[in-house]
Amino acid sequence: MTRVTSVRLLPALLLIGAMSQTAAFAQAPATPAPAAPQAPAAPAVLQALTYEMAVQVIDAAEAEARKNKWNVTIVVTDAAGIPVALRRLTGASPRSYDIATRKAATVVASKLTTADYGAQLKAKTVTEVPNGITFAGGVPIMRGSEFIGAVGTSGVQAIQDEQISKAGASVIK
Repeated sequence: MTRVTSVRLLPALLLIGAMSQTAAFAQAPATPAPAAPQAPAAPAVLQALTYEMAVQVIDAAEAEARKNKWNVTIVVTDAAGIPVALRRLTGASPRSYDIATRKAATVVASKLTTADYGAQLKAKTVTEVPNGITFAGGVPIMRGSEFIGAVGTSGVQAIQDEQISKAGASVIK
């Protein structure tokens, strides 16, 4: 074969080679496309403490405080510990705000009343909550069996603070 002949045959050979490769790919079984990722299952719908519920709680707590002529600060938080409502009644100590807030935060962290948390901490059956309050005045807000928030009250004796907080939390069923 002369050089001229081989040069003329080269395009034909390249064309035949390309066609054979295309045919081979056409014959190859198609690989399945990767499955679309499945969306994660939706989490169970948690009941949230709404603003309207927080107002009901704080209104009931304030009514208990006023009935007894107690000047207190009341804090209502959601289950994450974010304040939803706050009332500092006339005559309540400025320091009562910090204590009421810490009582609510202790309840959120422990899911216990602050009195129960203090007793369990003393018995070493619960881990310590940083800046936790170990005396009465903070209570959980439960809707059925679900924890949805906390009430912390400060300004009078601890047992009286707890009485106010319980009056507030009790309006949520």
